[in-house]
Amino acid sequence: MTQALEVSRGRGLRAKSSSRWSQLGPVSLIYGVAVIAALLFFHRNAIDYVGLDNDDAMRLVEVRDFLGGQGWFDMMQYRLGLDGGTLMHWSRFIDLPIATLIAFFRLFLAPESAEAAALAIWPLALVLPLLFFMGLAGRRIAGIEGMHFALGLTALLILTSRRFSPGSIDHDNAQLCLVALATAMLADESYRPRNFAVAAVACAIALGIGAETTPFVAVACMTVAGLWAWEGEAFAPAARAFALTLTITVSAAFFALVPPHLYSTVTCDNLSLGFYGITSVGGIGLLVSASLASRLSLSRRLAVLAANGVVVFAAAVVLAPRCLRNPLADLDPLLVKLWLNAITEAQSVFSIARHKPETIGAFYATGFFAIVVCVFRIVRGERAQLHAVLLALLGINWIIALVQVRGAEFSNLLAIPPLVLLLAELRRNSTADSEDMGAAFFYVVATVLSVPAAWAVGGALANDGLNGLQGGMNSVAVVDDNKAAACSSREALAPIAGLEPGFISASSNMGSPILRFTPHRTLSGPYHRDQAGMLAELHIGLATPKDAKDLLRAAGVTLVAFCPDDPEVKELADLKPDGLYAQLSLGRVPLYLDPIPTTDKSSVQFFRFVPNG
Repeated sequence: MTQALEVSRGRGLRAKSSSRWSQLGPVSLIYGVAVIAALLFFHRNAIDYVGLDNDDAMRLVEVRDFLGGQGWFDMMQYRLGLDGGTLMHWSRFIDLPIATLIAFFRLFLAPESAEAAALAIWPLALVLPLLFFMGLAGRRIAGIEGMHFALGLTALLILTSRRFSPGSIDHDNAQLCLVALATAMLADESYRPRNFAVAAVACAIALGIGAETTPFVAVACMTVAGLWAWEGEAFAPAARAFALTLTITVSAAFFALVPPHLYSTVTCDNLSLGFYGITSVGGIGLLVSASLASRLSLSRRLAVLAANGVVVFAAAVVLAPRCLRNPLADLDPLLVKLWLNAITEAQSVFSIARHKPETIGAFYATGFFAIVVCVFRIVRGERAQLHAVLLALLGINWIIALVQVRGAEFSNLLAIPPLVLLLAELRRNSTADSEDMGAAFFYVVATVLSVPAAWAVGGALANDGLNGLQGGMNSVAVVDDNKAAACSSREALAPIAGLEPGFISASSNMGSPILRFTPHRTLSGPYHRDQAGMLAELHIGLATPKDAKDLLRAAGVTLVAFCPDDPEVKELADLKPDGLYAQLSLGRVPLYLDPIPTTDKSSVQFFRFVPNG
């Protein structure tokens, strides 16, 4: 009797333990705490509380201006570019939570300590919703096993990305969370309206944050419309919920972010009349169709869907014809050659293949593997509609990654949902027969292929052997801030921090740090909306010292910052050996540039521009 009670008690404890590990909230929290602890450990030696990306420093500058009294609708960066400043295309949706955190910590911390605390907490806090949303997607697709696979793969993706590291306050991490949320909601095969309404909210907020996710949002909308056309009345409540919520939420985002005097302005790099109008037309069209045409035959619903597509395309042509092409197509050819082509995140798959072929697998292989899995499932009719949805969402981001590698983080994230079902099935096959070595082999191989970091390690091994492996692991786990400090650290810019505010000509890479650490205006920053300022700085660097004097005077420059270690400076010096940057690299300083004393800690040379010198 006692033995039976003990056996029964043991079974109860195991069932309770199993139940605990099947609950998404607590389990995702455990994963999240572990990931956050690992991120803090990896970055324990960081020498700066702001991320290494220029956008992180620029976001802090924007938040400081907001806290300093700049209006909600006023997105001008008055200290960047030529006279009048530069109208930034970023969103207050990201500025607001960061500013709120800083304001809170200022209640009991010094200003810089308050910034450090806020900039550490914001990206780390986003780890938790991302894991929860991906775990939810995994559970809906492949049950409890799928949930754990999704959480594990997402955790590895976070740890090998800088988007969630302390100090990373650019908007990509928030966009990844919204994409994950939308995907988890659209993966609902029971078509519950509330889930599709949540997906619409995620899409609208993503549009409000930045234009990078516009293709994803467009495909998500087309996917919902396609499901309605295919399913008809069974999907009508979900389609109506999505369409109505999307129209309302994108309207709210438009009026919350766009100042009244810009209501009629169309821009292609943020939410404006163009994207708002196109989205609203599509949302209203789907709402009307789902309300009136859901009982029609399949062929007639497809005809209605095609008509809606024509209307949406016509709206795009009328409202925003320029947005149907690359938003950077209008960049000056000189900027494309000397700036855009040098941006790592903007490289295409062909450029990556030429310059860093060992990284191809990390950027593209996992996404391609997931695409193949989706196609295979659709052809075999295995939950074909679900995999069609996942294929559409993944495929558009994978295609974007082919054009600009920055899209690889999104495609690697969206590769997880279709792969967790495969891994769950292979694991069950492997555990069902422990002697079946083939099943175990396929399970292990599929798991490795599902991890982008494994492809990164494989590429490093293939390229440089064990030395490459060591370097690859260090690049994943440790942030080396010293690489970015030579031209842009507080110490490097200290010699001019206390000077009366002036107007600086410096390489575009130095633009954000100058705005962060000094009170000066800067001519050039690495942002396409500062095209005139960047061109002016490039022409100054390429011009002969005599001609550069006239260009400096025409721009109104009062100070010149020259960092010989800057990649842009090196490229301009090589391109024009008789140019100003090349001459300064040789120590030949024109008489109109008066050197400013610097410290041993500064790698930058500073000069006062004295036109009559």
